[in-house]
Amino acid sequence: MKTHLTQLLANAAKTIAPELQVAILLERPKSADHGDFATNLALVLAKPLKQNPRAIATQLIAAMPNSDYIAKTEIAGAGFINFFLNSHSQQKVVKDILQAGHQYGRNQNGQGQKVQVEFVSANPTGPLHVGHGRGAAVGDCLARLLDANGWDVTREFYYNDAGAQIDNLTISVLARCKGISTEHESFPENGYRGEYINDIAAAYLTKHTVIADDIEVTASGDINNLDSIRAFSVAYLRHEQDLDLKAFQIKFDVFSLESALYTTGKVKDTVQALINSGHTYEANDALWLKTTDFGDDKDRVMRKTDGSYTYFVPDIAYHTDKWNRGFVRVINEQGADHHSTITRVRAGLQALNIGIPNGWPDYVLHQMVTVMRGGEEVKLSKRAGSYVTLRDLIEEVGCDATRYFLAARRADSQLVFDIDLARAQTNDNPVFYIQYAHARICSVLTQWNGDKSLLLSADLSPLDNPHETALMQRLSAYSETVENAANELAPHVIANYLKDLASDLHSYYNEYKFLIEDETVKMARLSLIYATQQVLKNGLDLLGVTAKERM
Repeated sequence: MKTHLTQLLANAAKTIAPELQVAILLERPKSADHGDFATNLALVLAKPLKQNPRAIATQLIAAMPNSDYIAKTEIAGAGFINFFLNSHSQQKVVKDILQAGHQYGRNQNGQGQKVQVEFVSANPTGPLHVGHGRGAAVGDCLARLLDANGWDVTREFYYNDAGAQIDNLTISVLARCKGISTEHESFPENGYRGEYINDIAAAYLTKHTVIADDIEVTASGDINNLDSIRAFSVAYLRHEQDLDLKAFQIKFDVFSLESALYTTGKVKDTVQALINSGHTYEANDALWLKTTDFGDDKDRVMRKTDGSYTYFVPDIAYHTDKWNRGFVRVINEQGADHHSTITRVRAGLQALNIGIPNGWPDYVLHQMVTVMRGGEEVKLSKRAGSYVTLRDLIEEVGCDATRYFLAARRADSQLVFDIDLARAQTNDNPVFYIQYAHARICSVLTQWNGDKSLLLSADLSPLDNPHETALMQRLSAYSETVENAANELAPHVIANYLKDLASDLHSYYNEYKFLIEDETVKMARLSLIYATQQVLKNGLDLLGVTAKERM
């Protein structure tokens, strides 16, 4: 319908201003009283045509070709044109949904192009915390959205299994293997003190075997073998994180290791390629990258005086590998603390001069999460020692509520996770409210116990009251919402839409009965709520949340 109206306006604009090329914007008014769609085209044309916008709006309406779907048009305010669709066009969405089923709202905008979404990518030094959980929820929803928009999606987890943090993990486990308490003065100052370190040490000493993704590591039990402790500790925590992600219903297609970039020579090759490109120089016994050539405020050290590389160098190598794997688009979902690396990584990729587009890859950065219970902030986890874990939240409120709450706000806004609200079985809890709407419809359809295929051919002409009109308008916006959410890389758009759709459904449910004697009206109403059920289920699936049939 939006495409249809856009074409009508384009034809009208060509008639009254053939020499102008203008972009046509159609929006859905917040209130049904203002129609189904509205455009500011008359205001856009006012300046070049040097006419009053309301006069131009009148000309546009007169010049538009006839349409079988428009009931009336109105000129509002300074010159906005509001379109009111007739009942046939409004009811058509119900048929479209029932025919498409779980495919409704999906499109082929991505044209099967390869996109990689990297998310979580936690250091294997402890259990996943709530920040990782937010990254997991947002990243997985992004992947689902892109898939719904026709992209060939790969989900990837990048393990930072090299560097000082892994060294600190190793000596922490060693200290516990030697029986040194975390409170003892000889325990490593930068060591990890959570209970999980005790578990790793105990498993190492008993020569336990752990499996993580594609590796299997058996502990030697030798406390003098730091390499063995390191390999076992990393594998142990990778396995622990795998269990956390499984509890969160997240699956990855690819796991990549930072250490592999060194062992395969990709870091060394990337550094040499940057040297060969002419964008590096030596100064103060260090190797520098001329990131100022690509918009940075100052040049950055690549290789330090001790011969080690700064943290963004393996990132450049890793993203070069992504490009070589054929991803036309890469989206990194990471914490806000990664903001400083964006310019450096992109500068390094441009310096390689291998055809990578400017501004590649895309980044979605999420802000911190504050966990509240009983009006007070929850800061500690017994197992982790210094932070609230993702597993803590899942065990407290369940996977559905955890996923919804972590994805339901803009990623770049700080999030307060209220455990009491997430546990509440009331309409104040948005995930309960949405799931309850779906369950209510399931209950009605179960009581009816009829052949649902009959609803496809039901006469929808009785659907004409304000509640039904509002619900159909909301349903008609779903496909556009899915498209916009993917374009904006904003899963919270889906969460907000579902909350509004649930509100429309509950209002309708509370006002009208469905299993009535008038067969024509009954079948029309059942068709409408059946279509609503389908859209609720499709939308919840994009968030990875269960569409419950009973509450």
